[in-house]
Amino acid sequence: METTIRLNVQTKQDLDGFKQYKNESYNELIRKLIYIVKLCENEPQLSQKTINEIKEARERIKKGKFYTEAEAKKILGL
Repeated sequence: METTIRLNVQTKQDLDGFKQYKNESYNELIRKLIYIVKLCENEPQLSQKTINEIKEARERIKKGKFYTEAEAKKILGL
């Protein structure tokens, strides 16, 4: 079942800032944030490392420094 929620403009803009790609859905963003919050609660030290890795990965993606699935398969010989 799907539902609609109201967000104020600033919340929507903040969520948009977390998008890793243009068509990423708000559902995907919220699920990611829930995962990170749970991880922080359960394993704080590991969580900080994970958060830093996510930030670094997001920066690489924004700069276009990543492999497509096809490129990765070719590199791995799959």
